[in-house]
Amino acid sequence: MIRGFLSLWLCASVVVLAGCAGGPRLTQPVRAIWVTRFDYKTAVDVTQIMENCADAGFNAVVFQVRGNGTAFYRSRHEPWAEQFEFRDPGFDPLELAVRETRARGLELHAWVNVMPAWRGTTPPAHPDQLYHKHPEWFWYDQHGGRQALSSFYVSLNPCLPEVRDYLVEVFRDLVARYEVDGLHMDYIRFPNEPPATPRGSGLDFPRDARTLALYHEATGQHPDDDRGAWDRWRTECVTRLVADIHRMIRRTRPRAALTAAVGSVRANALTHFQDARRWIDDGLVDAVFLMNYTDSPDTFAERLTPWLDPPPRVPVIPGMWFGRHEGKPVEEATAAVRRQIEVARERTGSFCVFAYSSLFESADDRELSRRTLEELRIRAVRREFLLPFLRSLAAPRRGVL
Repeated sequence: MIRGFLSLWLCASVVVLAGCAGGPRLTQPVRAIWVTRFDYKTAVDVTQIMENCADAGFNAVVFQVRGNGTAFYRSRHEPWAEQFEFRDPGFDPLELAVRETRARGLELHAWVNVMPAWRGTTPPAHPDQLYHKHPEWFWYDQHGGRQALSSFYVSLNPCLPEVRDYLVEVFRDLVARYEVDGLHMDYIRFPNEPPATPRGSGLDFPRDARTLALYHEATGQHPDDDRGAWDRWRTECVTRLVADIHRMIRRTRPRAALTAAVGSVRANALTHFQDARRWIDDGLVDAVFLMNYTDSPDTFAERLTPWLDPPPRVPVIPGMWFGRHEGKPVEEATAAVRRQIEVARERTGSFCVFAYSSLFESADDRELSRRTLEELRIRAVRREFLLPFLRSLAAPRRGVL
């Protein structure tokens, strides 16, 4: 009953959206790199990042501007990031990033963490941060306890319509005022892995009274009556948020692409109530970026097959991560990454590398005093092995999806 109702609603939305002027654009083939919010602190950092990305042969930069309910741009809804001490740093990182990518012929996709609303063992210092402003929007367990602060994220509850409406408005403000080529959704799921949900705790989220009432209204059940139905309903709530954001972006900036970073193994992703294959099939995203993080090029290739057979409606962009290769000689690990890029291009034409700080020095290193001689050497070796290869892949012209 839940799926039938939502499917009708989604189909109606897609029909409406199909009549919108214009359509999403995405450079083809995609040669992208993720740049985290920790990679920059100053305007000089942002400019240098874009120069390095262009010089390396990338054609798209996935640039993080929202981490946990705080912003790295002049948001009308959320305070400045804690990395800027909740104050305007004197420049707008997103505005500058758009300008610098335009000057170099790059695409800029604004990367936002969707569900996370705070991270750390102490509450945010800003009184208007969501943790203080809307405590009722966070996760509560079956015992009435609020999700505990930890080294990981505490998150918003997408089962609440008011939370979905809020997130849509946050992203509407962003895409309306900044000429981005796309909005890239990360953590568009329940971040319910440990320590968010401690192993063996038996805690289940969200079990606040309002969520339970909404679930009972939709199904006539309590979560403990049928755990499969409870999981499907939570998955549908995430999908409905994706649909709402898609509808908003098509109306607000029709030619921008809506993309999502998703788990590469669908069964695992569903434990976080993320059904990206459904989003593809229902036309709710313009591309998915697979977080296909593994040491093995063979495993990397095997994980691609379910996404490509049958052929998907939108591009599937494989992502690879240097961080999974710790403990191996840098030359061997970098060769594995290069092979994964080759596999990605052979199978899909596109790829995305995680992350900028794996190849280049970043503000994160300066801030955390991690710029050791050995790490500098590792990055230098990676650049020596990969940059000539990446530059050779640069397309002679820009295509439109």
